[in-house]
Amino acid sequence: MALRCFIAVTLPAALKQSVGKMMRSLGETGADVKWVPEQNLHLTLKFLGATGEEKIEEMTGALRKKLSPYRPFYITIGGVGSFPGGRHPRVIWVGIQEYGPLEDIYREVEDVMTQHGYPPEDRPFSPHLTIGRVRSGKRLAEVLKRLDELRAVSFDEFEVKGVTLMKSELKPGGAEYSSLAEIPLEGNNGDQGDE
Repeated sequence: MALRCFIAVTLPAALKQSVGKMMRSLGETGADVKWVPEQNLHLTLKFLGATGEEKIEEMTGALRKKLSPYRPFYITIGGVGSFPGGRHPRVIWVGIQEYGPLEDIYREVEDVMTQHGYPPEDRPFSPHLTIGRVRSGKRLAEVLKRLDELRAVSFDEFEVKGVTLMKSELKPGGAEYSSLAEIPLEGNNGDQGDE
């Protein structure tokens, strides 16, 4: 059976709550935006789509082998925006201000998944948390004004200790995400400085 899968960095509960609080304040504008449920917030590294269950173990093993030399590191979430830019965006996001070796990890994930038959991403790496999808232009100007005021918003940094192979199930109440496999960053080669 095929599962709808993606590879992501999961967020600590406290950070999800902080971002959720900001989303609720944006939601007060009454704009026609489908806000991502707080518990679903994550940082996507690779969307896989339909994935055969029989592939999961092999893919997880390959990712573990590739990512195990990396050490845990900190990233900072902050800044908000929308794309495409201008007055007719489709997606509202929170940015990643400092992301250390995340881009290297993204490339490693891309490499492994390409070897497993998934097409490579054709856009440059642009790490972000999708927080809302615009459904219509209703009261959108108010959200854009609020985003402009929040442009410099910053959240606590958090430690990335691994990546997660997730599955997404479409339920009547919306998508439900669950972890299929955790791929820890276990590297300890040399001293890269402890925070």
